[in-house]
Amino acid sequence: MKNKGLLNRFFAIEKQPVEGFMAFEWVVLGYLTFTLALIFFTYTRLQYPDEMVWGRMRIAAVTLAMWGAYRLVPCGITRLARVVVQMALLAWWYPDTYELNCLFPNYDHLFAGYEQSLFGMQPALVFAQQFPQAVVSELMCLGYASYYPLMAVVLLYYFFCRNQEFERAAYILIGSFFVYYLIFVFLPVTGPQYYYLAAGIDNISKGVFPNVGDYFCTHQEALPIPGWKEGFFYHMVENAHAAGERPTAAFPSSHVGITMVLLCLAVHTRSWRLTAFIVPFFLLMFAATVYIQAHYLIDAIAGLLSGLLFFTVFLYSKQHYS
Repeated sequence: MKNKGLLNRFFAIEKQPVEGFMAFEWVVLGYLTFTLALIFFTYTRLQYPDEMVWGRMRIAAVTLAMWGAYRLVPCGITRLARVVVQMALLAWWYPDTYELNCLFPNYDHLFAGYEQSLFGMQPALVFAQQFPQAVVSELMCLGYASYYPLMAVVLLYYFFCRNQEFERAAYILIGSFFVYYLIFVFLPVTGPQYYYLAAGIDNISKGVFPNVGDYFCTHQEALPIPGWKEGFFYHMVENAHAAGERPTAAFPSSHVGITMVLLCLAVHTRSWRLTAFIVPFFLLMFAATVYIQAHYLIDAIAGLLSGLLFFTVFLYSKQHYS
C-alpha cells in the first residue's frame, strides 16, 4: 500500500493542475529579465556578454519546456522536475554574479577593516591556525559539504510529507537564492580566501587592508583551504571550490543564509526530527565558512540574520498572494 501511495504521488494526474508558471519560476524569470537589462546597458564593459545573453535565453527555453511537460502530464513527477531543474541551474547563476559584479568597485578592504574593528583580529586568519586538528578540520568541511544534500533532504521531505506546501517551500528557497545573487552583483566582496592573497598575508597580519581596486576582474587565485589536507571531506570542499568558486558572493554568506532558510523550513513543518537533524549542520556551516576562509565572521552573522529575514518575507508574500 505504501508503494502504491508513493507511485500515485509521482504519477497520478492532478485534478487541478497549475496553469501558468509557478511562483519560483516567476522569481527566476524576474531575475533573468532584470540582469538581462543590466547586461544590455553595460554590454561593452562585460567580458562575455554574448554568452551571458544566450545563457539566459537557454534558461528561459528550459523553463518553458518544463512548463510544457507539466501541462502535458500534470503529475507529481513533472511538478518535482520543475523544481529540480531550477535548483540545478543555480550552479550556472552563481558564477554569473562574478561577471556582473566586476562592473562595480570591490569592498573587501572595508569589510576586513570592519572585521578588525569589531573583533580586534581577523577570525578567518586565526581560526584554522588555532584548531588545525584533523577532527576539527573534517567536521568543518563536513558542515560546508552538507550544503546541497541538506537542500535535497528538506525539499524531498516537503514533497513526500507536506506536498501541499511543496511549491511554497521551493519558492522560499529559490527566492532567497536570487535575492542573495542580487546583493552579490551590486556589493562585490570576495572574502578572505581571495582578498588575503591579493592584499598580502603580512599586511593582513599587521591590520593593513589595501584597496585592491579592480584586481579581481582579472585574477581568480585563492589561498589553499586550511585544515587537514588528507581528509575526505576536505577533498570534497577543495574539489567543489576548484570546480565552481569565483571571487564573489562573500557578504552576506549565502551558505549560512540558505542553511538558515532550510532550518526555518524544517521548524515550519513542526517535524522536530528534521529540525534536530539540521541544527548541528547549521552550526557547523556557520563555523566552517570562517574556518575555511570563505567568509569573514561578519558575513556569517549577516547570513544568519538575512536567512531568517528572507524566510519570513517569502513565507508571508506567498501566503498573502496565493
